[in-house]
Amino acid sequence: MQLSRIDMNLLVYLDVLLRERSVTRAADKLGISQPAMSNGLRRLRTLFDDPLLIRTSEGMTPTERAGQLEPMLRTVLQDIERAIQPRSDFDAENSQRVFRIMVSDYAESTLVPPLLRRLREEAPNVILDLMTPSDVSFLDVEQGKVDMVINRFDDIPQSFHQTIVWRDEFCCMVSSENPILENFSLKNYLQAQHVWVSKTGYGVGVGVDPADVQRLGWVDEVLGQLGSKRNITVFTRHYQAAMLLAEQNDLVVTLPARAALLQAHNDRLRVMAPPFVIPGIQLKLVWSPLLHHDPAHRWMRRLINEVAEQVPSPEF
Repeated sequence: MQLSRIDMNLLVYLDVLLRERSVTRAADKLGISQPAMSNGLRRLRTLFDDPLLIRTSEGMTPTERAGQLEPMLRTVLQDIERAIQPRSDFDAENSQRVFRIMVSDYAESTLVPPLLRRLREEAPNVILDLMTPSDVSFLDVEQGKVDMVINRFDDIPQSFHQTIVWRDEFCCMVSSENPILENFSLKNYLQAQHVWVSKTGYGVGVGVDPADVQRLGWVDEVLGQLGSKRNITVFTRHYQAAMLLAEQNDLVVTLPARAALLQAHNDRLRVMAPPFVIPGIQLKLVWSPLLHHDPAHRWMRRLINEVAEQVPSPEF
C-alpha cells in the first residue's frame, strides 16, 4: 500500500469513529452527512481489509485490528496537528478561556482558593468550570472534554500524563471539649464514633457499605491490617461538612492535614497526629495527551504547580 494513494481524511474519520462508536455521532462531530460517513467507513474497511467496527447489542464494537490501530492512529494525528498548528504563546491577561477541571472536594477546598487568587491577578477573564468526580469519566478526560483532573488515584490509564501536586499526611480533628483529648490512644480512638470522608475516582457515586473495609480507603485499610475497625456513624463526601461535624463532642474526623488547615483558627477544634501510622497520600494532576502541548494548558499546569508549592501543611 502506497502512502500517496491514501486519503488522509479517512484516518480522521476512523479516529472519530473509534471515539464515538457510532456512524451518526461521528458524522455530527465532523460536520458531514451520515451517508458520507458510511461511505468513508466502507472505504476504510477496504483500505484495511477489515470490518473495523461491528454492530453488536452494545452498539458499534471495534475489531481486534481496530483496537491495534487506535493508539497508533491518535499518535500520528496528534503529531500532524502539532506540525501544522501555528505556535503562539498563551495571552493569559486577555484570555477568556474556560478551563474545565474535575477536582475532588479535598483539592477544591485546599488548592482552588489560592489558585483563584492567582488567576484574578494574572488572568482575570479566565473562567473555571469545576466538576466533581461523579460528573466525568476517564473517556471524557481522554477525549479532552475535561482539561485536567486533580484528585487522588490508585490507577490511571497509561496514556495519560500526570504530575504530583503535593504529598500530604493524615491527622485527626476533634472538638476541644471531646473527652478523648485526655488520652488520645488507639484504644480510645477505636471506641469513639467517627466521620468518614472521601470521594475519589470517576462515575456516578453509590452508597458506602460500612462492612466493605477494602473500599473504605486508606485509614480503614490500615486499621484492618492491625486487626481493628473504627466505628463509623457518618459518611460524607465533603471535607468542610466533616470538619463542622468534628465540633460535636463525641465525633472524630481523620483527614488529610492540608484540609485540616482550613479550620486552623477555629478554637472549638483540636488537630492531632493519629494514634497509629497512616501512609501519606499524593494529590495528582492528570490530563489527556491531546492537550499536553496546548500553550494555554501548559500555562495552567505551571500555575497550579506554583500555587501548590505555596500551600502549607500544618504541624501537629
